[in-house]
Amino acid sequence: MPFIETADRTSLFVTEWGSGPPVVFTHAWGLRSGQWTYQVPALAGAGLRCVLYDRRGHGRSDRPAAGYDIDTLADDLAAVIDHFDLHEATLVAHSLGSKKAIRYLTRHGEGRIARLILIAPITPLLRRTTDNPDGLDPALIDANYAAVAANVPKWCADFEAAGPYFGSSLGGSQGLIDWTTRMIVDTPLPVLLETLKVNADVDMRTELQEIQVPALIVHGDQDASAPIDLTGRKTAELIGGATLTVYPGAGHGLYASDHDTLNADLLAFINGHSHAVPPHNTVSQG
Repeated sequence: MPFIETADRTSLFVTEWGSGPPVVFTHAWGLRSGQWTYQVPALAGAGLRCVLYDRRGHGRSDRPAAGYDIDTLADDLAAVIDHFDLHEATLVAHSLGSKKAIRYLTRHGEGRIARLILIAPITPLLRRTTDNPDGLDPALIDANYAAVAANVPKWCADFEAAGPYFGSSLGGSQGLIDWTTRMIVDTPLPVLLETLKVNADVDMRTELQEIQVPALIVHGDQDASAPIDLTGRKTAELIGGATLTVYPGAGHGLYASDHDTLNADLLAFINGHSHAVPPHNTVSQG
């Protein structure tokens, strides 16, 4: 059966594709492991073992009433990695998954992880505070929370109208928007609300500076969900030696809209190579 059990007896739905060096994927807020459907064929076909799982409360995993704090989410990731006894793994995280990946590395260590790839991360900190003056207005965060609580389908439609999820990428489509919306709507509202708090409030400025494994950050410059100047650029500055790759025109959902380019960049990084293929730009940090 494609399930594993965590320390608090929560069952997580896990799938594997391919064989070879492992790549572990952790998905975004409100979505599930199926978001990586456009990465699996390319990476498995290149001789990699893709390990994916639905976060607790999402997809086909259990929906417990508790455990949506960042430590427990990181422990769930550790449970997946430990269950398969993975070593020299590449950890690939998108959006909220980025915070889970960083907390995993600082809480459980880097011994099993060879490299880290953050796609449209929401690190280091979204909320505006006295020492994070460029962050999002707390009133805006509270209004967003209230809008999700009131009507999830309407929130999805309103957010898409305000800042297209796929930016202006030619690979975006109404079908991909509908697919993304279905995943969010199918996620239980209590789970959406609890993980929204993690999205906005978990501060990883110190933890990012502790990361020692090679890191690649990939971000679209039209990302309305995680504005690049607040997230991707700052994340790349805080992780020593990290590389930031920017996709002009891409939004938050570049794993689907720009999957051919992204898959090529993932494989190049995993294989220890670097390249710059127009129209995206690569900048080394650190």
